[in-house]
Amino acid sequence: MPEKSLAELAAIAGGIVRGNEAAVITGAAPLEDAGPGDITFAADRKYFGLLSTTRASAVVVPEGAENAAGSLDLIVVRNPQLAFARIVEVLRPQYLPGPGIHPKAEVHPGARLAKDVSVQAFSVIEDGAVVGERTIIFPGVYIGRGAAIGADCVIYPGVSIREGCVVGDRVIVHSNTVIGSDGFGYARDSGKYVKVPQRGIVRIGDDVEIGASAAIDRAALGETSIGRGTKIDNLVHIAHNVRIGEDSALAAQSGIAGSTKVGSRVQFGGQVGISGHLNVGDDVGIGAKSGVVQDVPSRSVCSGIPAIPHTDWLKAQNIYAKLPELRKKVSELEKRLAEIEKKHDPK
Repeated sequence: MPEKSLAELAAIAGGIVRGNEAAVITGAAPLEDAGPGDITFAADRKYFGLLSTTRASAVVVPEGAENAAGSLDLIVVRNPQLAFARIVEVLRPQYLPGPGIHPKAEVHPGARLAKDVSVQAFSVIEDGAVVGERTIIFPGVYIGRGAAIGADCVIYPGVSIREGCVVGDRVIVHSNTVIGSDGFGYARDSGKYVKVPQRGIVRIGDDVEIGASAAIDRAALGETSIGRGTKIDNLVHIAHNVRIGEDSALAAQSGIAGSTKVGSRVQFGGQVGISGHLNVGDDVGIGAKSGVVQDVPSRSVCSGIPAIPHTDWLKAQNIYAKLPELRKKVSELEKRLAEIEKKHDPK
């Protein structure tokens, strides 16, 4: 494992050392688990209480937190999480296979592979497919006829990128994800389902990351598209002809039905469900487990099933928690009202 001085790590993280610049750091670990030689981080005030008990040799802290760390050696930065991510990249570098085509890979003569591509065992690259410079194809990947993958991508084991689909530069796709599966399209004929041909593609923008076991369906016609910089968690389903903007983030088990348009800088909590043919604007936040059945305007936050403005949902949840008490009060009031009516009944 690499060794770095605290001064070297501060330069990498864009921070300032408070303490021994020559301290040698050999590893990175969480606050609770860190030991001598490790560096850790405290992202905000709620973690400062752990600084008195951590065994770490150094801590990355936000500006203004110096007094909370006692005698610990520090790297002081504006964004501790971002700084620590850069440090981890240096102290725990990821293994990636080097360039070359494994003899057990199957690459069609009609495929075009750029310089320094790595293709590992049992991967299949079909006729007309294009793979950009320095892209890494892990074992068991399938790249369909005419698909195109950009430069500096990492495609992990078991991924399928189906025919005609386009993946941009610096894209990461995790294991067992399928890009370009058929959309869920059927026509009814005398009570039977007839498959509607799905002949479009999926287009993935630059700097997108897609988690494990996600499914992104090809368009019936045209494109299903994921904008630059968007991050998609594990087990997310994106249906045919969906369009997602730039720098959005979709948490695990979310699903978007066909032909819905999602804007840029949108954030979905886990298990969010979006109905088809809707428009979700830019800078929208949708709470976990929400069910969206109507358009969502830009710069709004919503939650619930069906999804409503988040402030209204919080009020509704507060009432929901009090329903047993309210029911009891209503029953008592009904009983008292019945007694009053009985007293005043002329009969």
